[in-house]
Parts: sequence; C-alpha cells; structure tokens
Amino acid sequence: MRTPELTPMLKQYFEAKAACPGALLLFRMGDFYELFEEDAKTASSVLGLTLTSRDKGPDAMPMAGFPYHQLDSYIGKLITAGYRAAVCEQVEDPKKVAAGAIVKREVVRIVTPGTVTEEALLDPKQCNYLAAILPPEEEKNSGVLGMAWIELSTGGFWAGTFPKNELYDQLARIGPTECLILESTDQLVPETLGERIMFTKRPGWAFGLRTAKEALLRQFKTATLEGFGFNDDSSDDPAIRSAGAILDYLNETQKGGLAQVDSLIPYRSGGQLEIDEASRRSLEITETIRNRRREGSLLYVLDKCMTSMGSRLLGEWVANPLTRLKEIVVRQDAIAEFLANDEITREIRDQLRRVADLQRLLTRVLQGRANPRDVAQIGRTLRSLPCFREKLAPLSSTLLKSLHDFISPCEELADKLDKALIENCPVNSKDGNFIRTGFHEELDKLRDLQSGGKQWIAEYQYTQSQRTGIPSLKISYNRVFGYYIEISNTHADKIPSDYHRKQTLKNAERYITPELKEYEEKVLTAGERANELESRIFDELLDAITEQKVPIQRTAHALAHLDVLAALATLARDRNYCRPQMVEEPILRILDGRHPVLEASEQSGTFVPNDARVDKTHGMIQLITGPNMAGKSTYIRQVALLTLMSQIGSFIPAKEATIGIADRIFARVGASDEISRGQSTFMVEMTETARILNRASGNSLVILDEIGRGTSTYDGISLAWAITEYLHDHVQCRTFFATHYHELTDLTDSLERVTNMNVAVREWNDEIAFLHKIIPGAADKSYGIHVARLAGVPREVIARARDILTELEKTHVDVAFQPLETERQAETFVKTTSGGAIQFSLFGSEEDPILEELRQIDLNRLAPLEALKLLSEWKQQLENEAKKRRRNRKMTRTITRTEPQS
Repeated sequence: MRTPELTPMLKQYFEAKAACPGALLLFRMGDFYELFEEDAKTASSVLGLTLTSRDKGPDAMPMAGFPYHQLDSYIGKLITAGYRAAVCEQVEDPKKVAAGAIVKREVVRIVTPGTVTEEALLDPKQCNYLAAILPPEEEKNSGVLGMAWIELSTGGFWAGTFPKNELYDQLARIGPTECLILESTDQLVPETLGERIMFTKRPGWAFGLRTAKEALLRQFKTATLEGFGFNDDSSDDPAIRSAGAILDYLNETQKGGLAQVDSLIPYRSGGQLEIDEASRRSLEITETIRNRRREGSLLYVLDKCMTSMGSRLLGEWVANPLTRLKEIVVRQDAIAEFLANDEITREIRDQLRRVADLQRLLTRVLQGRANPRDVAQIGRTLRSLPCFREKLAPLSSTLLKSLHDFISPCEELADKLDKALIENCPVNSKDGNFIRTGFHEELDKLRDLQSGGKQWIAEYQYTQSQRTGIPSLKISYNRVFGYYIEISNTHADKIPSDYHRKQTLKNAERYITPELKEYEEKVLTAGERANELESRIFDELLDAITEQKVPIQRTAHALAHLDVLAALATLARDRNYCRPQMVEEPILRILDGRHPVLEASEQSGTFVPNDARVDKTHGMIQLITGPNMAGKSTYIRQVALLTLMSQIGSFIPAKEATIGIADRIFARVGASDEISRGQSTFMVEMTETARILNRASGNSLVILDEIGRGTSTYDGISLAWAITEYLHDHVQCRTFFATHYHELTDLTDSLERVTNMNVAVREWNDEIAFLHKIIPGAADKSYGIHVARLAGVPREVIARARDILTELEKTHVDVAFQPLETERQAETFVKTTSGGAIQFSLFGSEEDPILEELRQIDLNRLAPLEALKLLSEWKQQLENEAKKRRRNRKMTRTITRTEPQS
C-alpha cells in the first residue's frame, strides 16, 4: 500500500485489492473500470490500454481503464493471457448517496479460467471444467489420489478416486481449464498439460476433510453424502476433500452465487471405457494433433446437434464411452427408433433449432446475472416444450419414453414470461421498456406519464377551456419552463384567480395551475419510477424461474439427450451407418468398415472400406504390413474409433459389425518427443508401450503403429518381436499391429493367434498404385523408394538409393541364414559394399555358460551323485536353450533374408 495520504476512493481501492491477492482488480468508477499501479502496467501491456496517471511527478500513480460495457471482452483477454480478474462494482446508486459521501463498492466476483460463466467468454459447444487434485498421502502409502471437477455454468459436479499413475489420463479425459492443487505440491503439475491448464495453488486447510464435509452438506442442505452414493467409510475421503476444495474456492471467487450446484455425483471406475492421454491424442478424439482444433476430430464429425446443450453432452459421451452392455443397448434402441420414424426425427430436430441453452441460462438466473434477453429465451424455450412431448408420445423405446416424462412444460411460468416480455428484449435491464404494455397497470400509467400523458393533457385542456370560456386556450411544454397554459392577451379578463403567471410573451401570457404543477412533477419522475418498477417486475420473473429450478434442470437434461440421440440417428441415416451388435466377449468383427473422419472429408463413395476380424478362432493379433501411404495407420485407427463409437451407443460406418465391449483402448501411434521432460522420441514410444503392456487386460483393444522404429533396426525388430509375443502369451487382447518389419510376419509360425494382413498394391512399369485394401497374407516387399519419389525427393537421391539397395541385396551377410559361431568369427564375416560395412546377424552365438561351468569343476572332488545331478541340470538347460535358439534362428533367418529386387 502506498505511504502518502490516500483519498477515500483510493482507500476503498486498496482495501478491495487486499481482499483478492493475485488478481487484477477492475475497479468500477462511473462508466469505466480502472486499474492502478502494477495492475495498470500489466493491463496496459496485455490489453493494449493507454497507461496514464492520476498525478504528475515521480510519485504519480499509474492507471489504465476501459468502458464498462467492454468488460466481458477485456476479461476474456485477461483469462486467455493466464490472469485472474477481480470485478469491483458500485453496489449502491450514486444518486442516492449523501452529498460528500463515497459510493460503496465491493468485489462481487473473481473470474478465473475455471469459473467463467459469461456467455461471451465460453465456447457454447464445450464444457468448461474447474478441477481439484489431492495427491496420495505418503504416510498412508495408498497411491490413491482424490479428484473433483465442476462445470460451473451448468452446475454439474463430480468427484472420485484414482490411482496416482492415472492423473494425466483423467486430466486428458476431463480437460479442465483450471486445476486447484496444494500449495506444497510441485511434482503433481503435469508439464505436458501445464500450458493448457491454469494451476492454482491452495492452502492445505482448503482440502481438509471436516471442513469439506461441512461445506458440502451446507451447500446441498443434507445431513449426509451417502444419498449421493458416497461411502461412509474412508475410501471416498480423498474425493470428498477435493470437492470441498472446489466449493471453498467457488465461495471465495463467486461470493456465494452457487444455487445451481445442488448435488455431487460419484465417479466410479469400471463403468466407462478408459482411454489414456496418449491414446486420446493419437486417435484425435476431440481435437487434432496438429493444431488442437475441434475441426477434423471424431467429435466434430459426430456432432450434428442442433443445440449447444446437445453438443456438450455428446462431448461427455465421447470422452466417457460406456462399458455396460445394457446402457449401450438402451441408447442404440433410441437411435434405431428415431431412424425408423424419420418424419418425427426431422420435426424434433427442427424444433430443437429454436431451443436456447437452458442449462447456462438458468445458471445466470440463479447467480443473479441474467438479463432480459436471457429470460425471454427461457420463455420461448418453455413454450416449445409441449411440441416435444407430443412428438415423443407415440415412441416406445425405454430411453425416449423416459425423456418424454422428464420434459416439464412449466406452462404457468411459460405463459407468464410470454405475457410479460416483449419480442426483442434488450441485453441490459437498465435500458428499460422490455415489459409488455398491458402486463402491469401501474407501469402502463407511468409510461403514459413519461411520454407526456397526451390523453390527460387533452382532457385537462378541454376542461380549462370550458371553464374559462377561452376556446384558444392551449397547454404546451418545453424543457426550460415545463408545462404551462398559454392565453392570448385578448382574453386577459377571463383568467381565473388560481392561475399563476409563469412567463410573459409579446401577445400572450403563460400560466401554471396547482393541478398542472402536480402533474408536471409526476411526469418528471415517471421515467425513474417506471424503471424502478420494471426492475422489480423483472426480479419477480427471476424469482418465478428460480422456483422452477428443478423441473427446468430436468427438462434441459432431457432436451440435451434428445438432441444427441436425434443427431446420431440423422448421422446414421445420412452416412449409411449400421447398428453394431454389442457382446461381452472380446471379439471384433467388422464388415466393410470405414474411417468416420476421413469418409466425411472425402468425396462420397471414394473411401475404400475394409473388413476387420479378431477373435480366438481367427487370431487375436493382426500384423499388418505394407508400404507407407497405403493405409495401414488409417485402418488400425479406424478399428479403434469404430469401437469407441459403438460404446457411446452410436451406429458406425460399416455394413455389419459385432463388437465385444472393451474395458480400455490403447493407441501407440506416431512419433513425438517431449523435450521439456527430457524424453526423446524413442523414450516416449517405449514409455507409452510400457503402459500398454502393464495395464492392458484380455478385454482391451490395442493398436500399435511402427513400434521400435525410433532405434536401430535390430533393436527395433527385437523389441517389436518380444512385445508381440508378450501380448500373445500374457495379455491375450485384441491387437492390431501395423509395421514395416516384414520379419515379424514369420511369428505366425510360432504364435497360433497371430494372423498376417497386408495392404494391396498394384505395380506396372515401375509404378505403383495403393489400393487401400487390407487383404490376408504378408507383404512381400517394401516400397520406400517409390514413396520417396512420390514425395518429391530429388531424382539423384532416388537413383542412388536404387543402386545401394541392389548392392545390399546382392551382398547381404550370412546368406545361409545361420548364426555366426563366435564373436571373432563374426568380426571377420563382414562384407562391404560401395559405401561401408553391412551389420552382421542379430543373434550371433556366445560361448555356452555350461562350458565355463565345466572348466571350473574339480573332478577329483566330485562325487558320482553330484556328477549325475549336474548332467541332469545341464541337459535341462540345453533343452531350454535349444527351444530359445530355434525361435531366435527363425527370427535371424527372417531378419537376414534378402529382399526381392524392386
């Protein structure tokens, strides 16, 4: 705080500033919001405001400001730049403040990325989550973290517990814009997500169990949390503590405006398909990898919703696919019934175009921030509800019947809002004149007075003319003298005694009467009184909406579901999707499947469909080989996306499908490094692969693309080989493995549940055409040089590459496909080409450890029984080694096989 003596206004400013540390204070002064000192310097830089000062000289206080009506715009810029903004408003009418007194001001809210509710600052199609994370308590060694998240603009509130190693996955699933963490926690902040999430540190007491429970019970007005589904034992404590931290933060920033938050939903693992952070990114489920935009993602293609409520709900479905068969089938039945009743579906979707965002509008009402236009939108939406009930009435699927019942027309409220509000309401209630004429008798009278009361004036003029016998008597008004009666001098002898002279003109006199003076006072105050009355009427309308909070919330929820189901049905009809048969068994059979995103972006009928089949009969692992650009990656991603779509209840782009419900989807696709975390491309690849091998179950779906390409060829092949064996022998899950390592195709000889597939290619005159068709069998050659030529690599490079390839094919080492006997022998068995040496066989033999053991035996001290025991052990070791050697030789022959010449 500044040391010089402060004015009352600056004292008020610094008191408000002290109440919200860490936030830029927007201080309302008349028609402007002002910032001072360091806040002004920051705002000047971030917002492009002109930096001025209150005084001159070295002690001048920097200041910057902007007009009050630009508040949302500037708050949006501050939030985007990573700042918090505290809004300090004038909380009393300056006209009613005593002379010499200062207008009272208070910080009414603190706006942060996770607490934004303003329509202009939110993406209408996306949820805006605030999360809180409580790390595991080291002394309890539980490894379980607590997590809660809330969508403040709609009131949705969830909490759950998760293993610590799932933190990134859960943050990627939820996608919060702000996250509360303990002020003592640094290691918990994910570097890869830090640039997209504001991490706000909170004191330890904010996560206290007792205070959390008390705050939650007080908010929900209940005696226990068991009614919401939380356990009474300590297992849910981390989740409850995280939820309490959120509630504490919201009470601090929102100053109590939390009426929309009326329940806490427990999140239980197992009911949703788990997809880790890397897989979500690789599959481009909600945003693209390249530019992190919604356009081009699976969600973008699926979203044919007519309302923002529906788009947000669909986003939740896509982020949290189901794993319970019954729930999936219920959604499928609803979509199927919409498909079978196309006319009803079209009419419902047409009606949905007129539906406003009830969820966010209701929240603004409950927070006291709604404007007349918001309320009018609520009224129009409520009036449309009987139509939805009428259209849904003949439908019989379980979900659509329940949605019909959830829709509550609130007819009395709808009628009241319709009668009260004009068609085109203003955004600002202070503009007035948004209440219909005829709705409130007193308001109509005040408006009549405000407009000059032509009827009263005409009647009064007639009465006074009759009374005085002066037919030329007239009543007029001007801004200087107000209302007056003007009488020409020729009738001066007829002026009544109660007429008081107000102004003398050349040929006339102007008078005022007590009645006219009283009327003038009424007219002059009518505008202000009308605005006050209109404001009270508006508050009554808000109260009427608040009383119907529960049925409106339930109706909004039903409309969002209705929108999603109708949109998915429309998509299925327009794109010729089929209903997949969902089963519990870990199988996957797709006939003529198509990639949902690529198909939507290509010309109709040009996308090449492909079958996919993995099960215990036909093999659980598909090895897909073929050249780059031929479609391997598209094919395996397609399988994962169709599985995900099936588990949200959607129909899928295929002719026919049977999908076994997956508990997890893993996708190791693409190459990227994370320099900030000190991890190379290959380290990232192996880390993600390790997560798959350690967490996948027999019910999981795994897609792998080019595992092992980030290291040397032989290292890569060895890892890919071993990973495939592990998935086959231990995990035994559905796996699609796209690879350029043709050597892996020989695994079908030793692993019974592995099948080979390849991408068909047509060759003629040294040209190739990719047919994008997946067919049985292994690819017989690579086309890397062809692809390089198509990519525009210079002709000299292509020609030289062909020469080198020909030479390598002629002089490949160990053409007998036998492992070299010793390291020394291997060193001498290196053949060269024009350019260097060829690496020798991967599995060169080392001296057998049994020989070394034999050299160290003292035969003079060895008893006969010990000798027999040693012989038995050696024999067993040799048999085990022989099995391993046969497999390794098979791999060696594969690796060192000379490719056919292109």
